[in-house]
Amino acid sequence: MTLRAVIYARYSSDLQSASSIEDQIRLCRERAARAGWQIVGTYEDAATSGASLMRPGIQRLQQDARERRFDVVISEALDRLSRNQADIAALYQTLTFAGTAIETLAEGRIDEMHIGLKGTMNALFLKDLAAKTRRGLRGRVEKGKSGGGNAFGYTVLRHMGEDGEVRRGDRQINEDEAAIVRRIFTAYADGMSPNRIADQLNREGIPGPRAGKWDKSTIHGNPKRGTGVLNNEIYIGRMVWNRQSFVKDPATGKRQARPNPESDWIVTEVPELRIIDQALWDRVKTRQEGRKIEQTERQAWERRKPRFLLTGLVKCGCCGGGFSTIGKDRFGCSNSRNKGTSVCTNRTGITRQELEGRILSILSERLMDPELVKVFAEEYIAERNRLAAAHVDDRAVKEKELAKLIKEQDALVNALLSGLPPERIKAKMEQLEARQKQLERELATTSVPNTTVRLHPRMADTYHDRIQAMITALSEPDRESEARKAIRGLIEKIVATPVPTKGKRMALDLTLHGDLAGILALSLNADRLSGQQKTSCEQEVEESAGFLVAGAGFEPATFRL
Repeated sequence: MTLRAVIYARYSSDLQSASSIEDQIRLCRERAARAGWQIVGTYEDAATSGASLMRPGIQRLQQDARERRFDVVISEALDRLSRNQADIAALYQTLTFAGTAIETLAEGRIDEMHIGLKGTMNALFLKDLAAKTRRGLRGRVEKGKSGGGNAFGYTVLRHMGEDGEVRRGDRQINEDEAAIVRRIFTAYADGMSPNRIADQLNREGIPGPRAGKWDKSTIHGNPKRGTGVLNNEIYIGRMVWNRQSFVKDPATGKRQARPNPESDWIVTEVPELRIIDQALWDRVKTRQEGRKIEQTERQAWERRKPRFLLTGLVKCGCCGGGFSTIGKDRFGCSNSRNKGTSVCTNRTGITRQELEGRILSILSERLMDPELVKVFAEEYIAERNRLAAAHVDDRAVKEKELAKLIKEQDALVNALLSGLPPERIKAKMEQLEARQKQLERELATTSVPNTTVRLHPRMADTYHDRIQAMITALSEPDRESEARKAIRGLIEKIVATPVPTKGKRMALDLTLHGDLAGILALSLNADRLSGQQKTSCEQEVEESAGFLVAGAGFEPATFRL
């Protein structure tokens, strides 16, 4: 039996060559050829760290493994799959459960012992690499060189040293950008707000850091952490490194910044890089001190906004940016407030109470209208039938090819009987037999899809009962968190567009884009708040419809209010 094999290749850094992946794939193909395996696919992750499984290539590989599309994964080494000890163990369990083996060029066939020993070694390698990298960066910083990245107002130099080696990390003042830095400090010291400064710079078309738009947070930043133009001490010839460290959240794979104690800071004087004179710097610091909240060291913009029901779901209909707090219990376009009207002209706000009330009204009164349910059911059935037809067509093609293979084998047998030399027929016969076995195996594992669709006739009533229960639960402390999560799962996004009213004032037109898979799940799935269980029928329809929504590109349900 010929095994179906796939190849996984990865390289870590943008500084490495993309040909690294090509080399890995070539070596893995040679390994598969020696073993007589059939390569049925490749998966790649370019310039991606192996410290996390949040990579598109490895995620697709796991999904295809669950669908039993191959028998073995070939990779250059175990650390190409992952360097994280927990992740490599989880990946091994996933592939083993799917009946898929792991074969590497360095370690051979992977088993539990490799996962334990090699996983530990790879984790220690990452820790050692991080320590060596930080040690190297610290040495550069203590010499006055860049410790990674660059501040607005400077140009990083690359030049040839006396020993013929390329020198990196030296910086010099960029006079054009330095003039902008001085303008920002002067304007702020004279009483102009970061919002207005950003707006003026954007109106004049002056590119910000990394050639992007200016944002008020780019200017005011966080004084305690030394972020933002107004707080970067390099502008007074003082380079501070190691203010904060980053820890990766194991649940999300995202890094989180954590401040380091001041005793761990590395401070280097670089007077040749001073842009702002001490008097102007002191004026800015004096104004910042005056803007601190009473009885706290936190700035007004540092206050953590209370999380509300629709956080992160509201988008501006003019620029596509998000909505954020612009006052007490009032929300508006973030781009318009932070980057100015040159970026977005939408200055219309809305109270939290009105926003949530209108959206909950849509969810409870407009969604799952019986007529809409009927349209959805028709579309759902049509799409399932289309996929079933495609599946049947594919099966028919394979059956036709199998019949043709059998005829060709019969022809070769007749040729043998007529006296044709066996050596001229042997290779062709082996090829036909291998393909025949593969087709028979594929046909045996793919059943004819069931096109019988069962949707509960009272699906809309079930939805309305459950959404009302969730809205009620929002006011109950012990159920509020779960109800909020469930309601947010019904919403893909909310688009807020300013429209004139009869009194010539502007109001916001809200368009709710419902998450069709989430809405269907609530209509079919048992209410988690009541602890009921879903039936097998409900589970079948929910899973298949969820696949259709995600895989076939259905437009989300849209409602305006």
